[in-house]
Amino acid sequence: MSKVEGKVAVITGATGGIGFAVAKRLGKDGYTVVLNGIDDAAGAEKLAELTAEGITAEYYGFDMTDGDAVAANIAKIGEKFGKIDVLVNNTGGIGVRARFEDMTNEEYKFVMALNLDSVFYASRAAIPFLKKGENASIINYTSNAAWNGAGPGAGIYAVSKGGVQSITRALAKDLAEYGIRVNAVSPGTIDTPFHAQIKATKPEVFASWKSSVLLGRLGEPEEVAGVVAFLASADASFITAETIQIGGGQALGI
Repeated sequence: MSKVEGKVAVITGATGGIGFAVAKRLGKDGYTVVLNGIDDAAGAEKLAELTAEGITAEYYGFDMTDGDAVAANIAKIGEKFGKIDVLVNNTGGIGVRARFEDMTNEEYKFVMALNLDSVFYASRAAIPFLKKGENASIINYTSNAAWNGAGPGAGIYAVSKGGVQSITRALAKDLAEYGIRVNAVSPGTIDTPFHAQIKATKPEVFASWKSSVLLGRLGEPEEVAGVVAFLASADASFITAETIQIGGGQALGI
């Protein structure tokens, strides 16, 4: 893919793991990258790392589960740059591990807010600025859990990611008339801190994930970032409402 000039990408939850890999990749491709996070110290550290590599970057600290904060900050970003070309809704996570019968109302609401509400809040706020962008697009993150219901204790995570699958298609229909594309990626087991707890407490479970991957290994954050960069690029200009599996064949359930 060729270098881009003057394009702006907003990546939520970008102070670590896949989100930061995406920020770095898009930055190297020539985008001005705007990172979001809730850990301001980590944000400053990652911002310094990007700028040291010659990437133009900014950091905005706000909670993606707070609709008002998302609206205000996305508006600030859009108004500063006059547009947004790419929104990567990277924020998400298991949030809470609990069986359905044990999950509280607050825990349920938090998991849904983290994975689904955040996509709605950011997309809604970014649309006026995406309309001013070039080959503008939104890229969301779903999961194999959206199809297989996840494991015990992660059921609501699966529900929330099923919602992301649906909102991706709904947004694609809603925004097609403006030339704004909306797609999703579905990472398999990627070796990031996202899986640190399972890796540390249940290594046998973590090892079983590797054995379930057709290619025989776990994925790297940079491999997800490459697909996100493709979906954001002009090479994907006729792709919308799609979900790309990035799991080394894990979705086949071998």
